Amino acid sequence: QVQLVESGGGSVQPGGALRLSCVASEYTSTYGFMAWFRQAPGEEREWVAAISRLSAVASYADSVKGRFTVSLDNVKGMIYLQMNNLKPEDTAMYYCANGPTARAMKIWGQGTQVTVSS
Repeated sequence: QVQLVESGGGSVQPGGALRLSCVASEYTSTYGFMAWFRQAPGEEREWVAAISRLSAVASYADSVKGRFTVSLDNVKGMIYLQMNNLKPEDTAMYYCANGPTARAMKIWGQGTQVTVSS
């Protein structure tokens, strides 16, 4: 059973940056896509970004394009989300996920909180 564990969340001022990390156990047994989602209080879970484990081609939601970068290290079984120029509306619980397509996820982490406020 693959498990995903996120880390790196925290509190930051608007304009600041954070780097989220996700480690996948049994990484070679995971599905082909790794992704990041987020969920703000009272809101539905939102897809943020995804990356192919095979090609490393990434895709992003319009709301984060140009500010966030997703990357992976296939040797270490790690997935990262570099978040720059953070805005208050980026405040949410961020989840690492794994699935057979960029949007369809089968396995979820427990989440890490990101808070952007002055």
